[in-house]
Amino acid sequence: MRLAELSERSGVSTATIKYYLREGLLPPGHQVNATTAEYDEEHLRRLRLVRAMIQVGRIPVATVREVLGHVDDDSLGRTIRLGAALWALPRLPEPDAEDEHVTAARTEADDLLTALGWTNARLLTSISPAYRSLVVAVAALRRLGYDWGAELLAPYAELMHRAAVLDLDFVESRESEAERVETAVLGAILISPMLQALHRLAQEEESARRYGFE
Repeated sequence: MRLAELSERSGVSTATIKYYLREGLLPPGHQVNATTAEYDEEHLRRLRLVRAMIQVGRIPVATVREVLGHVDDDSLGRTIRLGAALWALPRLPEPDAEDEHVTAARTEADDLLTALGWTNARLLTSISPAYRSLVVAVAALRRLGYDWGAELLAPYAELMHRAAVLDLDFVESRESEAERVETAVLGAILISPMLQALHRLAQEEESARRYGFE
């Protein structure tokens, strides 16, 4: 397809597509002649991913470029490739190593992973932003007087593991390796907020069941 058709099918203006091409967010088209290029379904899929990251995820162009670099790096194994792409996404601030609440939260997080038998996640704690985000969140709760220890966190973690199984089952249904990583990135941007919304709706439902609407 030509640029005009790519624009029409994606709903993205030709000027924006050209900008994405200049910024390296979209691979070049297949050159037909000096002034014309052809684009295919992979360009359309990548364009939709870029738009979701920028418009829905509010992710800066430089970060989008970094994420896509990991998506396209077929020298990495699947776990590291997927992790690197997801780790490049925006996250909570880094924990303060000198904060006593952070130290206690890190102990709780480590105890949780050990109790769950999540040995692989345990191996990644030194590089995983998700682990550090967990520590920051637990530390903040402890600072406010809420002791969310491993025992209280475990049932939530088990629910999240079930969600992760569903996530990766869906990812594995994609055909190419790059498409699988793209799907995982989209999931981080779109499915995580969806799960958060479902969590809140479930809280509203359960609250109404227990206490009514008075």
